[in-house]
Amino acid sequence: MTKRARVIHGSGNVFKDVGLPDAEELALKADIVIKLAKLIELKGLSQSKAAAITGIAQPDLSKLLRGHFAGFSMDRLVGSAGPLMALSGHFFLHRECPLSGVKRTCRRSPEQMGR
Repeated sequence: MTKRARVIHGSGNVFKDVGLPDAEELALKADIVIKLAKLIELKGLSQSKAAAITGIAQPDLSKLLRGHFAGFSMDRLVGSAGPLMALSGHFFLHRECPLSGVKRTCRRSPEQMGR
């Protein structure tokens, strides 16, 4: 006899789905860290060089890039990522998301800044 797996559709926010408090903020932090990691890879930076640019100590950056962002406020993440984003021509904006209505940090390119 074979058992059928039960499929549960997620909300799109894994932190919410597992019942963590502050799920929206955790999802935003994760998005920022993912973008930060992609920029570091895109620019071919070592963690030491990325740490110097962002102002985050290299051991802390290593932890951050492995998903350990407890202790990093949203302001610290955005502020630290700012210099690296500026090098790549991308910027963070704090605004309300037009799709969900959730206040979040959005990444925009210089071309999108005029929109």
